[in-house]
Amino acid sequence: MSALWIATIGAGLVAFTLKYTGHSIPAHLLAHPRIQRINALIPIALLSALVAVQSFTEKSRLMIDHRAAGVSVALVVLLLKAPFPVVVLSAAITSAAVYRLF
Repeated sequence: MSALWIATIGAGLVAFTLKYTGHSIPAHLLAHPRIQRINALIPIALLSALVAVQSFTEKSRLMIDHRAAGVSVALVVLLLKAPFPVVVLSAAITSAAVYRLF
């Protein structure tokens, strides 16, 4: 068995254990207001990290390309309190236009 298969099986076991542990936690512990606030922020933090990594890195080096323009426009549109679909569309259109121009 190769190292890749051992890592794959190990990752699967870790994922299963974490899921099982999460379902085994009593509900009264998860109902705590601090836990609720943290759980609400985790997807936002993970998505932000994914966008940052995908926008500003290529393999193991930093770079700036058309996606940075899209993220910048999305930030400006968010600051203007636009609805989420408008933010996504404006970022996508800007990114595509910069990619096409350069």
